[in-house]
Amino acid sequence: MMTKEQTSDDFGDNLPVLSVSEISLVLKRTVEDAFARVRVQGEISGFKRAASGHLYFTLKDEESVLDGVCWRGTAARLGLDPEDGMEVVATGRLTTYAGRSKYQIVVESLELAGEGALLKLLEDRRRKLTEEGLFDEDRKRDLPFLPDVIGVVTSPTGAVIRDILHRLDDRFPRPVLVWPVLVQGDGAAEQVAAAIRGFNELDPDGPVPRPDLLIVARGGGSLEDLWAFNEEIVVRAAADSGIPLISAVGHETDVTLIDFAADQRAPTPTAAAEMAVPVRIELLAQVMDDGTRLMGALNRRLSSLAEQVTGLARGLPKLSRLLGESSQRLDDWGERLQNSLRTGLDRRRSTLAELAAALPSPKHRVRMAQSQLTGEARALRIAGRALLKERRTQIRHIGALLQSYSHEQVLKRGFTLVRDDAGQPVLSAKKVIPGMGLAIQFHDDTVGATADGSGGGPPKRKSGKTRKKSPAKADDRQGKLL
Repeated sequence: MMTKEQTSDDFGDNLPVLSVSEISLVLKRTVEDAFARVRVQGEISGFKRAASGHLYFTLKDEESVLDGVCWRGTAARLGLDPEDGMEVVATGRLTTYAGRSKYQIVVESLELAGEGALLKLLEDRRRKLTEEGLFDEDRKRDLPFLPDVIGVVTSPTGAVIRDILHRLDDRFPRPVLVWPVLVQGDGAAEQVAAAIRGFNELDPDGPVPRPDLLIVARGGGSLEDLWAFNEEIVVRAAADSGIPLISAVGHETDVTLIDFAADQRAPTPTAAAEMAVPVRIELLAQVMDDGTRLMGALNRRLSSLAEQVTGLARGLPKLSRLLGESSQRLDDWGERLQNSLRTGLDRRRSTLAELAAALPSPKHRVRMAQSQLTGEARALRIAGRALLKERRTQIRHIGALLQSYSHEQVLKRGFTLVRDDAGQPVLSAKKVIPGMGLAIQFHDDTVGATADGSGGGPPKRKSGKTRKKSPAKADDRQGKLL
């Protein structure tokens, strides 16, 4: 044991000699064991993406720097594009790089640190999607005046869905389809995007009706809470929606990227319900008012036309003057017509007499038609008897074939049909439970039975012994007098 007076120099010759590689390996193991998983916050600097796909950068603060590396497979799952100046929290493990006597962090995940970094990422993403044209006004569609079905993408629990349903019921009740999703945390963006696409893929004539309007809603929260609605997958799904979409995410002061891609932005979920449908009572009042105004306008128009007719009638000549000359002309034409009619009738009678003489005798034509009808009737009777005979033969053959396919014929060959208490056929032994009542149908009768749950065939009787019949219980249904 080394005393206070002794120093390490006294044992210089006894210390083991290690190679550079050996001491590097010891250091690597020590560092990795002590810092197997750490979270480090810092600013990215010197970021570069190698041709191999690996990411190299340094994390720095006011006083120190830490080298970082992210392997290609992990880099594809980061969910954000690192860049210089970005404040992040890196999660990973510490290790050493013996080639340069450095220690570094192998990053497994990256997340933005602080609201300022989120706002910068949000602005960069908004600028990128704007340049792609996803927020153009000409892409937006008008909302339907009165949708038949409304689809709502939100959390099934919470006040949002209750507020929407309550507001719709107050204004104009409509059928609502709710697609439950997460609205915060891991997987929320993917679920919201899948819900929007799922509503769009519904068949308009299918069992589940395709909505005429979509509402994507969530209550208020911090920038991090609403981040799922800033993800590209959600924004692109909203922009590609063939159904008009209302975005109602957060409070009035909250702005997310889905608001720019939606056809209409609502400051609150309740306001989204107000945008979706009109007020039914106001519509009825407007219809009644329009009807009253229409009737008034119609009456005024009829009165005006009546006055015009009265005024025009005053300027017309007297009817007797117009009819005098026309009556004289009518009398002249009537007389001329009578003379020409008599001459025409005489000519027509002469022509008719000539044609009548050339016609054959009606009796002869009747006899010929009667003979033809008799022959046709005889042929019809013969054909009818042959057809009936053929149909009877077919019916007998079909009846015999149907009888041969009957399950009763199968029962006569020794098979049975087992039914349960509900009268349904039991098709598998796995569906029979002990104590279950069964009805076994033979070809001549049906026998009741109870399943005992044992397998392997009928129960075996012990040899040499017979089961004694238990004495019949006395019938006590009569009761006792004393």
